[in-house]
Amino acid sequence: MAEHRSMQRGALLDAARSLLSEGGTEALTFPALAERTGLARSSVYEYFRSRAAVVEELCAVDFPVWAAEVSAAMEGADSAEGKVEAYVRRQLDLVGDRRHRAVVAISAAELDAGAREKIRAAHGGLVAMIGEALCELGHAEPRLAAMLLQGVVDAAVRRIELGAAEDPSAITEAAVTMALRGVRG
Repeated sequence: MAEHRSMQRGALLDAARSLLSEGGTEALTFPALAERTGLARSSVYEYFRSRAAVVEELCAVDFPVWAAEVSAAMEGADSAEGKVEAYVRRQLDLVGDRRHRAVVAISAAELDAGAREKIRAAHGGLVAMIGEALCELGHAEPRLAAMLLQGVVDAAVRRIELGAAEDPSAITEAAVTMALRGVRG
């Protein structure tokens, strides 16, 4: 029974990822989840009490995986600049990934304080990792520089997701160049 419940929960999360990456937070509704999974709407409520609860669980499941991939890419780099480049490049490589798209699609306004705190903590982990590399590069304010660097990444993510005129690889290269020039001060 527990295994069956866990499979259904997994199916609901997978449906939620698809809905979010296709249509953003508005697309994530209980009727849509029920339709995608073939479960009765009442069954969906047995697993999740609200949309925010679905989103919170998605963040709890997907964000650490995504952060770990960025972290692994950074650990593979042999210099502080290499870490910065890996940080930018890996995040942009993950743009097409549904887990990443779903997490990006979630608007903070939808979440309760607990969920927002979890996302902040996960983001904080990424920012701390890049902060260490920025310290190595001699930045006086590594935390501020890390936040600004993430802003460049977020802008590039949005640009790629919008299907902008530029090729995604051109957006990635521009973001990497800007990040590296910026962190060199």
